[in-house]
Amino acid sequence: MMTRQIVIGGDQRELTGDEKAAVLLLSLGPDFGRPILEELDEIEIKALSRTMVRMGPITQDMLDSLFAEFVTSISANGTISGNSDTTQRLLLSFLPSERVDAIMEEIRGPAGRNMWEKLSNVQEDILASYLKNEYPQTVAVVLSKIDTEHASKVLAALPEDLAMDVVKRMLALDPVQKDILEKIESTLRTEFMSTLSHSKRRDSHEQMAEIFNSFDRQTEARFITSLEEADRDGAERIKALMFTFEDLSRLDATALQSLIGKMDKKDLALALKGANEQVKEFFFTNMSARSGKLLKDDMEAMGPVRLKDVDEAQSRMVSTAKDMAARGEIVIAKGKADEQMVA
Repeated sequence: MMTRQIVIGGDQRELTGDEKAAVLLLSLGPDFGRPILEELDEIEIKALSRTMVRMGPITQDMLDSLFAEFVTSISANGTISGNSDTTQRLLLSFLPSERVDAIMEEIRGPAGRNMWEKLSNVQEDILASYLKNEYPQTVAVVLSKIDTEHASKVLAALPEDLAMDVVKRMLALDPVQKDILEKIESTLRTEFMSTLSHSKRRDSHEQMAEIFNSFDRQTEARFITSLEEADRDGAERIKALMFTFEDLSRLDATALQSLIGKMDKKDLALALKGANEQVKEFFFTNMSARSGKLLKDDMEAMGPVRLKDVDEAQSRMVSTAKDMAARGEIVIAKGKADEQMVA
């Protein structure tokens, strides 16, 4: 993952590759940006759209630096702000509204390939708060379609009388007709998911885990140690939510090989150079004898390496795994410690 440089006392920062592409397209606007976007596939459009939504304000100085990098004389007035509205307007200039709605829903809402997967990633208290106002039969259908473990948490968060009624209905639930199921999905999408995308309360521990994931190893250890002293339960919850380089050892062989194929060979050698023996053994076990020997030779030839360089290489590897998951090439299964990332 490319690091961002924040200049203290100002808003200047170094843009990543995705951000540079997003800024360029936003600055070109619908008329000139459309021909470029029409050449991209849906995965690339989604990746750029995510970047636009999350990017925030771009200053004039940052624009000037970017345009100079591409050896252009373009200049713009004011600043560009990458957010949901500007991204949606740009996409609507060349895509049907239904396709734009689907793209924006995926970006804004919980992750998932369909409505039921998305609901399985909504916090149980938020989903329960919505469902408690629905008919018990509707609640029974919804809980029968979402992930079982998540359904149990939602059921436990419902008022007791309603929960028992829902349990009885689930026990006697017949196969739901397709038109009824589609109506329920449509209602959830328009009445719940659209509202959730604008008002959902993000779990603070999950947000902090992502921040900790971006720390280098020494900074992470310092903050975790301090937090353990002040709030051990909170620290443990954050650690459980963090996705680290060591978690890559939970990949199955196929997913690991896919990840290795995406990595720069130098980064792979550098990342494993600083890994513990268990992680090293896992990687070598899932590689061919020839590839493993070449990698070991590369690691030996490096000699001593800086811990900072190892941390950065491992961070890039974790980032690549997350990007692959976002593209659907692998799936990151969250939850219990023994769950895996599978292809």
